[in-house]
Amino acid sequence: MLNGRPPTPDERRRFVEIRPVLDYAALMPGKVATDAIRQAAADLDIGARYGARLRLTGPVAIADEEYATLEEGAFTNTTVTIVVVLTILWLALRSFGIILAVAISLVVGLSITAAIGLALVGALNLISIAFAVLFIGLGVDFGIQFSVRYRAERHEVDELHQALVNTARHVGAQLTLAAAATAAGFLSFLPTDYKGLSELGLLAGLGMIIAFLTSITVIPALLTVLRPPGEPKEMGFKSLAPLDRFMERHRIPIIVGTGLAVAAGLPLLYWLQFDFNPLNLRSTKVESVATLLELRSDPAIGASSIYVLAPSKEAAQSDLEKLSKLPEVSSVKTIESFVPADQQPKLAAIRQLATVLDPVLRPDPNKKPPTDADNVAALKAAVDALKQSAGTQTGPGASAANRLADDLAKLASGDEAMRGRAHAAMIPSLNTALDELRNYLQAQPVTLETLPPEIAREWVTQDGRYKVEILPKGDPTDNETLRQFARAVQAVVPNATGGPIAILESGRTVVRAFFEAGFWALGSIVILLWIVLRRFGDVLLTIIPLLMAGVVTMELMVLLGMKLNFANIIALPLLLGVGVAFKIYYIMAWRAGQTGLLQSSLTRAVMFSALTTATAFGSLWLSSHPGTSSMGKLMALALVTTMAAAVLFQPVLMGPPRDPKPKRFMRRIGAGAAAARSQEAVAAGADKST
Repeated sequence: MLNGRPPTPDERRRFVEIRPVLDYAALMPGKVATDAIRQAAADLDIGARYGARLRLTGPVAIADEEYATLEEGAFTNTTVTIVVVLTILWLALRSFGIILAVAISLVVGLSITAAIGLALVGALNLISIAFAVLFIGLGVDFGIQFSVRYRAERHEVDELHQALVNTARHVGAQLTLAAAATAAGFLSFLPTDYKGLSELGLLAGLGMIIAFLTSITVIPALLTVLRPPGEPKEMGFKSLAPLDRFMERHRIPIIVGTGLAVAAGLPLLYWLQFDFNPLNLRSTKVESVATLLELRSDPAIGASSIYVLAPSKEAAQSDLEKLSKLPEVSSVKTIESFVPADQQPKLAAIRQLATVLDPVLRPDPNKKPPTDADNVAALKAAVDALKQSAGTQTGPGASAANRLADDLAKLASGDEAMRGRAHAAMIPSLNTALDELRNYLQAQPVTLETLPPEIAREWVTQDGRYKVEILPKGDPTDNETLRQFARAVQAVVPNATGGPIAILESGRTVVRAFFEAGFWALGSIVILLWIVLRRFGDVLLTIIPLLMAGVVTMELMVLLGMKLNFANIIALPLLLGVGVAFKIYYIMAWRAGQTGLLQSSLTRAVMFSALTTATAFGSLWLSSHPGTSSMGKLMALALVTTMAAAVLFQPVLMGPPRDPKPKRFMRRIGAGAAAARSQEAVAAGADKST
C-alpha cells in the first residue's frame, strides 16, 4: 500500500537470530537445537497461518548439513569401492590367500595409523581425513608390489619359504626407498601454515612407514600360515613385448615428441584458476547453503561485509569518510546510521497520516466479530461499490475493479467453508501487515540514547570501541569482486576483518602452503634419492617424469575446466608422494639391468596398484560433498598422469641399462665355475699321481 507496488522478497523477509545450545559430543552439535526450531515452527503452523516459510542458515546449520552431505551415500560408495578393490586385487594376485594377506595387512596398518594419528592431532578435519584413502591407495601398492614379486618368484622356485626370501631380496630395497621417499614427501607438508595440509602430511607420512612395515612383516607371516598354492604361469604382460621393442627402436622421437607436447601446453597454465571461496566447496542443494547464497546476492544484507573495530567514535567517523570514497564500496555503516536525517519533517508527515488512518486501523475493541451473514453482506456491498466505481469505463483500473468484483461475488455466493478458507489465506497476514502499519504510525524521535540496547551492543563495545561495516559494490557472489573489495579496504584499514578478508587471506595461506609443501617435498625426495642412488643422472631420470606428470595434470585441468580450491589443491603436492614410488620401482629395476620393463611383472604390479589407488580416489569423487568430490577427481587425474609417465615415458627416458648387474653376476658365476673346474682338474691330477 505504501509503495504502490507488490513487495519484493527482500521486503517480506525477516531475520530471527538464534544462539543454540550445542552438543559437542555429537557429530552434528546443533542438530537437537535445529530440530527444536523446526518443531516450534511446525507447532505455530507458520505455513498455513501466515503463508511463511522457515529457512535456517548460519555456521551451525551449515556445519551440520555439511556433515550430513559427507555422510550421504557414504555406505554405498564405501561398499562399491571395497568390491571394486577386491576385484582388482583378484585380477592382480589370483589367489584368495594372497588377497586375504594383503587385506589384513591394510586393516592392521590403517588401525595403527589412525590410533597414533588421533593421539597426535586430536581430531580429524575435512582435509586430514583423506589420510585413510591415501593409506589404502598407497598401502595396497606396497602389498601388491611384494605379492606380485612373490608370485613371480614362486613360479621360478616352487617352495614357499625360499620364494619369500627371494622376494625380500628383490623388492626390499625398492620398497624401502619408495616408502622413505613417499613418507619424506608427505612429512614435508608439516612446516606449512595450512593446518589441514600439515596434519594430512603428518598422518600420511606416518601411514607410509606403517604400511611399509606391515607389508614386509604381516604379509610374509600370513602367507607362511595360509600357504597359497604355487604359480604355474609367468607374471607380466608378454603381449606388450612388441610395444617394448617399438619404444626401444623409437626412443629419441618419443622423448622429443613428449617433451614438445608438454611444452606446447605450458601456455594453458596461465588460465589455471584458484577458487578461493570455501562456499563453493559446499553443496548448494542443502537449505543452509542455498539460503546463504541467496542472502549473499543482496549487498544490503551484509553477508559479504567487511568490518573494522575503531578505538573511538571519532576514529569510526574518520574511517567512514575514507572508506566511503572507495569505488569498490557501496556504503559504510556505523551506529550513527540508525539515526535518520531530517527527522522533524518526517515525524510531522507521519503524525498527519496517523490522524487520518488511526481510526480505521484501530476498530472498536468492544464490537463483536462479524458473523458469516455480516461477511456476505459486506462482500455484496463491496461488489456493488466496485461495479459503480468502474461504471462503463474500459481502462486498466476499471478492468481490475471488475475482476475483483467478480471474485468477491463468487465468494459471497459460495458456502461458508469457502469463505473460511479465504479468511485463513488472507486475514492473518493482513492483520500482521496492519499491525506493522500501526507501529509505523507511532514513530518517535530516534537518538543514540534511545536505540534498543540489543542494537547498541552490536555496534559499540562496553569499553567505547565502535564497529564500522563496509558493504561491497557490484555482484557480491563474484569472487573477483570480493577479492578487489577486500584488497581496497585493506589498503585503507589494514586491521579490517570479515568474510572477504578471511577468504582472501586463507587463499594466500593455502597457495603459499602449496608452494612450500611442493618445494620441501621435492627437495627431500631429491636428497633421499641422491643418498641412495649416488648418481645425479639417475636422480634426474626419477624426478623428470614426475615433474612432467605434474605439469600435464595442470594442463589437463585447464582443458577439462577444473579449478584449484582449498580441498583439491593438496592433490598436486601429493602427486610427488604418490608418483615417486612408481618411478623408484622402475629406476631400481633399470639399475639392476632389467630390460623389457613394459612386459615385466613390475609393470603388472604398478598398473594394478594404480587401478586400486584410482578406485580409492574414485570413492572420494563419488561423494555428494563438492569439495571432497573435487579432491577425488583431481587425485584420480594426477594418478593417471603419473602412472602414464612411469609406465610409458620413464623406460624410454632411461634407455638400455647402463651397467647391467646381472651380466656382472653371470661373469662372476662363470669365473667361479672355471676356478672350480681348475681345482677339480688339479685334484684329479693329484689322484693320478698318487
